[in-house]
Amino acid sequence: MLTPADGAVITTDTKLTPGVHYLPSGLTIAADGVTLDGNGALLVGAGRQGRGIVIEGRANVTVRNVRLAEYYHGIYARDCSNLTIADCQVTATAEVAPNTVFLDIWKDADSTYGGGIFLRDVGDSSLVRNDLMHQMTGLYAYGCRRLTVRENNASYCSGWGFYLYETGDSLYENNTADYCCRWEPRGERAGHMGADAAGFLIVHSSCRNIFRRNLARMSGDGFFLAGLTPQFEPAGCDDNLFEQNDGSWSPNIAFEATFSRGNIYRDNLANRCNYGFWLGFSRDGLLEGNQINENRRAGIAVENGVRFQVRANTLAGNNYGILLWSKRVPDFEQAVPENDTSRDWLVEENLLRENRTAVRLAADQDHGIRPLPASGEWGLPAPAPRCHTFRGNRLEKNIAAFDLTEAGDTVLESNEELR
Repeated sequence: MLTPADGAVITTDTKLTPGVHYLPSGLTIAADGVTLDGNGALLVGAGRQGRGIVIEGRANVTVRNVRLAEYYHGIYARDCSNLTIADCQVTATAEVAPNTVFLDIWKDADSTYGGGIFLRDVGDSSLVRNDLMHQMTGLYAYGCRRLTVRENNASYCSGWGFYLYETGDSLYENNTADYCCRWEPRGERAGHMGADAAGFLIVHSSCRNIFRRNLARMSGDGFFLAGLTPQFEPAGCDDNLFEQNDGSWSPNIAFEATFSRGNIYRDNLANRCNYGFWLGFSRDGLLEGNQINENRRAGIAVENGVRFQVRANTLAGNNYGILLWSKRVPDFEQAVPENDTSRDWLVEENLLRENRTAVRLAADQDHGIRPLPASGEWGLPAPAPRCHTFRGNRLEKNIAAFDLTEAGDTVLESNEELR
């Protein structure tokens, strides 16, 4: 067993001496094929600066059973392949002070916040059963491919449990990121609960990932996909699968996905949030078999969404079950010209029960519920929603069934309405 010296370089299989080791400069793994077994040892940094374990340009490295605290990033890996990080605990890394800023979701890899595990350009690697709770962010993945992220717990983070930036073709399964939330004050008595914190944040062309059986309850947002940069450049997070996840109890949105294409949401829970699903300016999505109940504003809320299929979901006890609308935003027209209005939806075989309004379609709306000026918010009105089909849905005990305001070519077919 090795009692590590500060800044030690490891080039062979190593097991650490148990206990607490003060290592402000951390450890570096500098050879391929090395296994570092922490043996339960705790590595402690200074002032939440530096990195606890650094792995760069290596292959077939395993890190397991290590505990780390008080670094900027606990484990830092770059340009690696076939990396395994298992049964580690990382906590108390660098963190933005609470009750201060609204988060910047677009920080690049060179300027990101602190966090537990930081991966950059890592491929074909596995992260399993790590404890990443109580810090800014549990796991960052920048430019990564073919990760397997399974059974990790990144709850109680003040930023994000799991962060993906240009990361794709990966599996996130059976992870937990509950209560990843923060507060941004706005004046003496006002503020924003959430401030863009989220259980899972997925940005900047993170595509073809599978998210299955993850928990992101009571977070700022449960699952948040953003596909348009602040410079209005398209960066869609496309063709992801969300299956059997739970994003309930968010003060904001269980599943938010904007400016993205081809995402599938199947058998998820999106209950008791502000919105169950908010999918603005997205297209070609599928919502199937989800439970979307008791949301304060709406179960499904989408502005300028195109060609969605909504099938066999339960939407009960929401203010609006399904809320679709159009709004003209010139800054978005160059980025997503296809999303000029809400159109070409197929909504079939859903149960809509005890909502105030089961379905609302409207043109030129603010959040789907307040009319914009007759000229539109930007001087020109948006095209009216069109070509929606509602077929074979069961509507039970809603105060209002269909509210169609300036919606053209709407097909209502074989729906069953029970008062």
